[in-house]
Amino acid sequence: MMDAVRRKPMGAVGAVLVCSLVVMAIFADQIARHNPDRVRAVQRFQPPGRVFWFGTDDFGRDVFSRVVHGARISLQIGIAAVLLGTSVGALSGLISGYVGGRTDLTIQRVMDALMAFPTLVLALAVVAALGASLFNVIVAVALTLIPAANRVVRSVALSVRETAYVMAARGLGGSEPRVVFVHVLPYCFAPYVVIATANLGTAILAEAALGFLGLGVPPPTPAWGSMLSGAAQGYLFRAPWMAIYPGVAISLAVFGFNMFGDALRDVLDPKLKGH
Repeated sequence: MMDAVRRKPMGAVGAVLVCSLVVMAIFADQIARHNPDRVRAVQRFQPPGRVFWFGTDDFGRDVFSRVVHGARISLQIGIAAVLLGTSVGALSGLISGYVGGRTDLTIQRVMDALMAFPTLVLALAVVAALGASLFNVIVAVALTLIPAANRVVRSVALSVRETAYVMAARGLGGSEPRVVFVHVLPYCFAPYVVIATANLGTAILAEAALGFLGLGVPPPTPAWGSMLSGAAQGYLFRAPWMAIYPGVAISLAVFGFNMFGDALRDVLDPKLKGH
């Protein structure tokens, strides 16, 4: 364990941040000092202090409690979107790479169409069309994650399908679905885990961007992006803590998942184990 920490110190820092985020999301009700949705008209714009650690916002709501509960929303959307988007991308990439031919060509043209749109623009278009809700935000973020997972898993499937191991399985009479899911799929598991972990940071950032633009989870649900949006609308200089704390939370979450994903990639990729 200590050797792994010495070799991948930033990965260890990322793992600590990820674990802290998970604990904060699970025990938000116990960690938060106040009700995150309670309005206190007489305590608006209270600076950070002993009663309100992160101060209060323009409605008198406790910023600390909203940041803590915002971790739950960000993690919920991030995990759901990554599982959906990465799984769909990985499955389509597996089929595309193994089957080849017109199937591969058709799937890759769809991936090209998705990749032609910038990530945020595609997510905005989906939420604008479907409406702002928790489920629609998950779908929108997941859609942006499909192409990357597809390309990574497809490249693995292309290389594995020509190995003697897989060719022998086909030669012994194994059906195509059995060969794909029993002999090819296990080789795609490590890349899937790595890209899913790395995509968590991207998903959290995308959800925050949607919330900042007013197309995230509807209020009064506490979400980091919408908290930043509220702070930016005339209160940045009057109550800077309204923007500082959710901004720091977003930065630490994305940094943690990125560092942890990089370390996980180095561990699981045999080409990088010696570095």
